Amino acid sequence: MPECQNCGSFVTVAYARVFTPTGVDEPRVCPACEDLIRDGAEIRRARSPRNN
Repeated sequence: MPECQNCGSFVTVAYARVFTPTGVDEPRVCPACEDLIRDGAEIRRARSPRNN
């Protein structure tokens, strides 16, 4: 099962397939990450606290 490169949380295979480029098995950030978010193709620090 794939893991988030940032926080180490497990993500589903479907999530990894959708949110990672071809040839990459583990996403750089996931919904469990409190400090980073996806911004298009880039990753950036969250500007405000995230409510999960």
